[in-house]
Amino acid sequence: METRVAVISIIVENDSSTAELNNLLSNFSDYVIGRMGVPYKERGVRLISVAVDAPQDKIAALSGRIGSLEGVSVKTAYASI
Repeated sequence: METRVAVISIIVENDSSTAELNNLLSNFSDYVIGRMGVPYKERGVRLISVAVDAPQDKIAALSGRIGSLEGVSVKTAYASI
């Protein structure tokens, strides 16, 4: 199956969703190239970037599940390769 390279950008505004977010990312760990998280304490948010190489449907499923978490925003950018 053909895969795509993408970056999933996540903003967490609700700490109660953090455990579920980490669980989702662990479930998709086979596709994760790397991730970076930055706590922005002054504004009370966490900024997370996750680089993935996965089939389009897996990326969409992960983004959709992340976006359904309370207090979490997500956007996905795909590489053209």
